[in-house]
Amino acid sequence: MKIALDPYMLRALPLDEMVRTVAELGYSHIELSPRDDFMPFFLHPRADDERVATLKRALRTHGVQLSSVLPLYKWSSPDESERQAAVRYWKRMIEITADLECPLMNSEFNGRPERAAESEAAFWRSLDELLPLFEREGIALNLEAHPDDFCEENTPAVDLVRAINKPWVNYLYCAPHTFHLSGAEPTADIAAMMRYAGDKLQHVHIADSFDHKGSSGLRYILNPPGTPARIHQHLDIGQGEVDWDTFFGTLRELNFDGVATACVFAWEERARESSAFMLNRIRKELTA
Repeated sequence: MKIALDPYMLRALPLDEMVRTVAELGYSHIELSPRDDFMPFFLHPRADDERVATLKRALRTHGVQLSSVLPLYKWSSPDESERQAAVRYWKRMIEITADLECPLMNSEFNGRPERAAESEAAFWRSLDELLPLFEREGIALNLEAHPDDFCEENTPAVDLVRAINKPWVNYLYCAPHTFHLSGAEPTADIAAMMRYAGDKLQHVHIADSFDHKGSSGLRYILNPPGTPARIHQHLDIGQGEVDWDTFFGTLRELNFDGVATACVFAWEERARESSAFMLNRIRKELTA
């Protein structure tokens, strides 16, 4: 199993300093997430050969490896021009990931929940173009359901991953999305959701979140009434309402041996302290 840090809270640091900081915190792996100077959200990658070489050199110097690369593009957009642009961005990012000698990418389904069928059709069109490139480069792909994507819930997301029918395309369970993954159910059965994924569960994102469905749906009050906005957090373990005993216990039961990424985003003012805390807790739960 690899324990990685998503260094999003450290994204303002130059690449070498970011990698050095991750190493100083005790992590041996990084899940590279969007940052404006390398791989922005929803835009063409900014990294050129020189910048890729800078990151490779930093990883080598500080003894850190990339567990995975996490780009976010609108590859399931019902707007065909937007989808085509996203595929173009994906192609470049696959090329960069291969240059970085990283064996894994992960991402979200994207698309629009109110246009789910059109978004899924766009998703399959994008996969038709991209799956041969992943296969050619020997790069695996893990996919997660995300609030406000066309596929937001655990069971449909696992089924969709299985439908891709590739042994190297697997599922990512994102703990801070737990209360969205369970859909309309009043409680979130983490164990059942993970067991449903079974052998396809190859990646977890670890951060805490509050149950937005709690207190008769009044944990959070959004205006105007009826807004379709989604809400969740990426907090330190213990600051929200995810059932961590069940989360970690089920991973142990399943003999989880994939990537476990600490992905707290809420505390940029104490990013180092938060990241160190998360590593210690994950190690205690999954490597003891």
